[in-house]
Amino acid sequence: MTADQRATRSITILAIWVDALVGIIKVIVGVMVSSTALIADGIHSFSDLITDGFVLAATHYGQQGPDHDHPYGHGRIETLATLFLGSMLIFVAGAIAWSSVERLLSNTAIPPPGYWAVGIALVTLLAKEALYQATMRVARRTQSRLLEANAWHSRSDVFSTAVVIVAMLGTQWGYGWLDTLAAVVVGLLVGKVGWSLLWDAGRELIDTALPVSTQHAMRDVAMSVPGVTGIHDLRTRLSAGRTMLDLHVVVSPRISVSEGHEIGNEVSRRLRRSFPALTDLTFHIDPEDDAGEGDPSRFPGLPLRPDVEATLAERWQPLEVWPEIRDIELHYLEGAVTVVVCLDEQAAFSSPAVIEQLGERAQDIDWFAQVEVKRLASA
Repeated sequence: MTADQRATRSITILAIWVDALVGIIKVIVGVMVSSTALIADGIHSFSDLITDGFVLAATHYGQQGPDHDHPYGHGRIETLATLFLGSMLIFVAGAIAWSSVERLLSNTAIPPPGYWAVGIALVTLLAKEALYQATMRVARRTQSRLLEANAWHSRSDVFSTAVVIVAMLGTQWGYGWLDTLAAVVVGLLVGKVGWSLLWDAGRELIDTALPVSTQHAMRDVAMSVPGVTGIHDLRTRLSAGRTMLDLHVVVSPRISVSEGHEIGNEVSRRLRRSFPALTDLTFHIDPEDDAGEGDPSRFPGLPLRPDVEATLAERWQPLEVWPEIRDIELHYLEGAVTVVVCLDEQAAFSSPAVIEQLGERAQDIDWFAQVEVKRLASA
């Protein structure tokens, strides 16, 4: 178990104890003083126990690393649990609001609760606020959206209890209808939190991108790497608060494959340092900026080396320079192939003459762009 998992487990177990104790106190006191709002608030606290259990299970399985069947990890388990948590809150909110409206319409008399009941409600409010602060600290440290959602679940208890306290004071002073009205307000507050959780989790499930400002910041970090001439097709998504990123890195077309790959590695390093939540990054090295041109695999491609060499050999073998060619480099640029012929530096051939001869023999090839000559040092 990692340090983050231990911290999440510890704070959630603490939440279970606090929610259970607070819920029991609210319901008992609410029954004793006939406060519908306080009873409803207690039920809300009990609902936290269910979500706490889901948080424990979801974080245990959701923080497991990638495996054969889940190459991107198990983070979406936390997202699904967040969806359930939001749905549960909306259900509880509806039940609270409905029962409260029924009581309001029935004009049921509500006796004063007594200041002692108000004091107990205030103590439970402070306990839930302390739990919110502790849970949020762990959520931010572990980058857990689910734990953050559970923290706000605790904070919704704080808001609802504050409304209940106001209602209890109103009842104490002769405005009994405030108690029932407060229960409706509690239901609305709880429902709003539930909808927010559903909305955020739903956006995550459909792979909604990070804010544009964050994407621009990522692009700036990537462009700061020496050798990077452009960035395009930058795509982001979230999984349980963790960021996944794909991007195309444009480099000079004439550098080696290994240099281009190392430039991409440096882009990855700098992005991970700048964005700690970034856990999965895939880069593609481009020799030219082909942004907006679509997926190249969907269009006819250019011939690969075996076909290029076979075609050129048919045309160049009769030439005197052919035996002197030590290697051929190919550059696939702007929809054509530039051929670089490598000759020994001692070869008794003029480079311009070689270029002219080879170019004339290959000019009718549809994929051929031009020929260049490179002199290699003698072995």
